[in-house]
Amino acid sequence: MKQMRLWTGLLVAAFTMTACAPVVPVPAQPVEPAAAEEAPAEEAAAELGTIVDIAVGAGDFSTLVAAVTAAGLAETLQGEGPFTVFAPTDAAFAALPEGTVEALLEDPEGALTDILLYHVVAGKVMSGDLSDGMTAETVQGSSITVGIADGVVTIDGATVVVADIEASNGVIHVIDAVILPPAEEEAAAEEAATELGTIVDIAVGAGDFNTLVAAVTAAGLVETLQGEGPFTVFAPTDAAFAALPEGTVEALLEDPAGALTDILLYHVVAGKVMSGDLSDGMTAETVQGSPITVGIVDGVVTIDGATVVAADIEASNGVIHVIDAVILPPTE
Repeated sequence: MKQMRLWTGLLVAAFTMTACAPVVPVPAQPVEPAAAEEAPAEEAAAELGTIVDIAVGAGDFSTLVAAVTAAGLAETLQGEGPFTVFAPTDAAFAALPEGTVEALLEDPEGALTDILLYHVVAGKVMSGDLSDGMTAETVQGSSITVGIADGVVTIDGATVVVADIEASNGVIHVIDAVILPPAEEEAAAEEAATELGTIVDIAVGAGDFNTLVAAVTAAGLVETLQGEGPFTVFAPTDAAFAALPEGTVEALLEDPAGALTDILLYHVVAGKVMSGDLSDGMTAETVQGSPITVGIVDGVVTIDGATVVAADIEASNGVIHVIDAVILPPTE
């Protein structure tokens, strides 16, 4: 019992001495949280691969990768960045007019480079950073425009089909069309217009305007309607001319510089007026000098009472709207 009290006393004394003993500080080790955090981030980024690595590995961007390589931009897009790339798929490039990609690859430092750089924005722009109507300057120098409607995001009209594919040096958003900088878009429009042919070319090729073509030729207006324009032509079909009183066409052809010319020019308006520009009751001055009147009832469009049976046939120098009757200028 005495021994038990002795051990208890010793234990109490030991604890008391420990509690009263001075505390010796342990030197603090310097901590570098930034370095500790950066290392995993850099490692993760390295595992992601660069924008070019991801495009090569995906398999859906063969044309884009070939174009980037031909233009000498692979090293740039493998650089530090960060970059935001709106990447057209192979299907997007395939949708371009036949021969376009081949022609671009023949001049990689020209239009091809401009087009590719128009798909790149400096900085890392995630989909959550986009807003409807916003613009962003591209590396090419021109600005792209973002559209957002019902949750669908577009870039210059091209739909974003996959967003926020992160890379070590930026982010990729996949788009379903190749977008063109303004200068290239204008050039493409001009080329497409050239392929369309003039108003006269289309009228000749259609086969339904033999009388109109004969009348235009007799009146000496072919060269005019093959000119730069633009013109809007309300073109009567052969059936429309045939519906005139018997002998009318023959009589007009005998005096092509008189009434025939007046009638033909009454079917032409200066400028390119698409069907969407028309409204009920509007008038438009013709090249002949007198105005025509537009009517729209239940979706049916008429020009001075003649029904438009086919609209918006585009030509290199304007547009044709087909009508089912010959319209006549007012007589003095």
